[in-house]
Amino acid sequence: MKHLSIRPGLLTGSVDVPPSKSIAHRAIIAAALADGYSLVENFIVSRDMEATIEGMRRLGATIKINDEGESLEISGGSKIKSPIEIDCIESGSTLRFLIPIALVKNREAIFKGQGRLVERPLSEYLKIFESQGIEFSLPGNRLPLSVKGSLKSGEFKVNGGVSSQFITGLLFALPLLHGNSRILIEGELESRGYVDLTIDVLKDFGIEIRNKAYKEFFIQGDQIYRSRSFRIEGDYSQAAFWLAAGVLGNGIRLNGLNIHSLQGDRVIADILRAMGGDIISGDDWIEAKPSVLKGIRIDVSQCPDLVPVLAVLGTYAEGVTTIENGARARLKESDRLHAIAAGLNKLGGDVTETIEGLTVHGARELRGGVVDSFNDHRIAMALAVAASGARGEVIISESESVKKSYPRFWDDFSKLGGLVYER
Repeated sequence: MKHLSIRPGLLTGSVDVPPSKSIAHRAIIAAALADGYSLVENFIVSRDMEATIEGMRRLGATIKINDEGESLEISGGSKIKSPIEIDCIESGSTLRFLIPIALVKNREAIFKGQGRLVERPLSEYLKIFESQGIEFSLPGNRLPLSVKGSLKSGEFKVNGGVSSQFITGLLFALPLLHGNSRILIEGELESRGYVDLTIDVLKDFGIEIRNKAYKEFFIQGDQIYRSRSFRIEGDYSQAAFWLAAGVLGNGIRLNGLNIHSLQGDRVIADILRAMGGDIISGDDWIEAKPSVLKGIRIDVSQCPDLVPVLAVLGTYAEGVTTIENGARARLKESDRLHAIAAGLNKLGGDVTETIEGLTVHGARELRGGVVDSFNDHRIAMALAVAASGARGEVIISESESVKKSYPRFWDDFSKLGGLVYER
């Protein structure tokens, strides 16, 4: 369990943003469902990616990672034997995306996981299993999950406030079934941007989905995934940490971002501007300049992964920042509302948890101290940004958690002038 020490020092410079983890999951799965050869470029290996790659291999795909780990060669269509066992490690996307696919590709599968993933809710799928007569076992509502049966086309009612990952999983699987299907959304659909990403990637691989105002999705059956070459764009979820560090530090330019991206976390640029941040951009880059920030009210229902870094921004802003509609942040790799509040408060911040959000009293001067990342990559990265402006040394526990999504984070942090030392 590695601890890192960060000494005060504002960040500045330029950094190449890593490829989008969300898009990478989707591209790997779509390519693996296609007959023939696909090339997926601008890729980096992380623990979540390893989980999805190995999961799709278990479901019949051939996937080769090139020597530099920057591209994938994928061929689908291989036969598989039943039962299969898929270890999703700590990746919620892998788990929820692959369950419906397994029920199309196979008749019996076991899904395992680690850490908090074993208790992440699967209620939306369990309702489908019961209605379609699919055998399943989930003792104590914790992984491992065993499923046996075949998914059938038809009408699927999904709660829009739990996780968009259930919708994405169905969108991957339903086009392969004989007969048309409809997904009906109950309540308001949160994290719409992730569903937009799914539909966009599916279209690139030859699958058509009809989105009826995010209330209903129509999926024609007997569709065929088409192999292709696909390049993954830069990740706004990871870029958010550097944009925050740029406005709080001495300015950072981020390369490799699509300013027209469908990624929901692209809203970080708009949020920063609303807080008074000086943000400029070109076709494939964004620059955050040193800025004096003011607290605002932020609805994170469509961007829950931004909660940790927004709390850091609120701590350094003038006035009060209110983060609302973020209850789903409690169901991630950690309870992120609690984790980031605890970390910032230990450094001298003033963050109060509500049931579904945070109230952050800003203009705080953070001190040094020892903080817990809760083995959560986004908490570790957010606390690193906070530590760069603190008055004393900050020690972050379980710093290797960044390998889940951004293995070179600490290298990039150092490249930008961050003073990082192993403990």
